[in-house]
Amino acid sequence: MLKDRLERIKAASAAKVPPETWATMQKAKADLAASGILQHTIKTGDKFPDFSLADATGQQIKFAELRAQGPVLITLYRGVW
Repeated sequence: MLKDRLERIKAASAAKVPPETWATMQKAKADLAASGILQHTIKTGDKFPDFSLADATGQQIKFAELRAQGPVLITLYRGVW
């Protein structure tokens, strides 16, 4: 299952990260959860809000138009650490 595979990846990552760095990352994760921010995130089963963004050529793409063509996969890239 995907959940099991993700847990294995997480454990392998933890083994590669220095303990003090891992502890800092886990504290940051706990702090975010404690802040209440997770109450405002999109959850499995929620309807994704409509939006439009520019594509690589600068053309505006509307989510509703993509959704009308079929399933849409959205990935969110956090950026550089």
